[in-house]
Amino acid sequence: MQEGSAHSPAKVARRREARIALLLSAPALVLMLLFIILPTIAVIFLGFTDFELGYGSFRFVGFDNYADLIGDRTFRKSLWNTIVYAAIVAPTSMVLGLGIALLIEAEGWGKGFFRTAYFLPVASLLVAMATVWQYLFHPTIGPINALLGLVGIAGPNWLGASSTVLTSLAIIGIWQSTGFNMVLFLAGLSAIPRELYQAAEIDGARSAFSRFGLVTWPMLGPTTLFVTTISIINAVKVFETVKTLTEGGPNKASEVLLFTIYQEGFVYLRVGYASAMTVIFLAILVSLMFLQYRVMDRKVHYA
Repeated sequence: MQEGSAHSPAKVARRREARIALLLSAPALVLMLLFIILPTIAVIFLGFTDFELGYGSFRFVGFDNYADLIGDRTFRKSLWNTIVYAAIVAPTSMVLGLGIALLIEAEGWGKGFFRTAYFLPVASLLVAMATVWQYLFHPTIGPINALLGLVGIAGPNWLGASSTVLTSLAIIGIWQSTGFNMVLFLAGLSAIPRELYQAAEIDGARSAFSRFGLVTWPMLGPTTLFVTTISIINAVKVFETVKTLTEGGPNKASEVLLFTIYQEGFVYLRVGYASAMTVIFLAILVSLMFLQYRVMDRKVHYA
């Protein structure tokens, strides 16, 4: 039998492997279809309707929902708050996570303890921890304002004033995200060959800063790209702290996009309008990720 025939042993073996691979991946494909693809299609479809929960019928309204979003002050405010929140939390948590990872990696003892200590905020239930932060930020009995008072600074009403509420939520977001980013950077640091540091030192890189610039930072390129993506996604998806601590107030100063979508869909029951918001939210997120990969992937050094 010729090697190139349809029933050659090599081709039969490849087809059998393909069938086995399809069979093994079938559960994941079914779950992806049921919980990701079909819901996404449903959201896009509902975004072109005036569907409201509790009503048996709905009609197609075309792009009316999207046109209404342009003039919706609440939507524009929540979009802006989300951008500001992500612009504070994502880069700050990345810098702190990398700094802590470098310190832990350089430490000769207690690495396991520090890894666990800094990762605790990630493992903690955020809704429960929000109660602790509510006490810390309390304007009269909170420890933060008490410490500021010791140095003669009048502490603000952190969660009750429009000028400070978003910053307060960003501090909580940084506290929660730093430990997760630290773990990712630690994984990236452990994968860097030690021989590169020895070679850099031989070439004249004597200080820790020069070795970081010549070896650590370039070799962390893939990890940094991944951490940047995850940090932006997590920051844009902020919801729990807003819902638990501020309900979007005061005066919508802390209302973010996911909270607005929640309000429209589950409080006001305007599912069609909330679906249009969700489509805009997904489009912005996908655009940011695509732009980020286009810009950063060219500068990433893959080992």
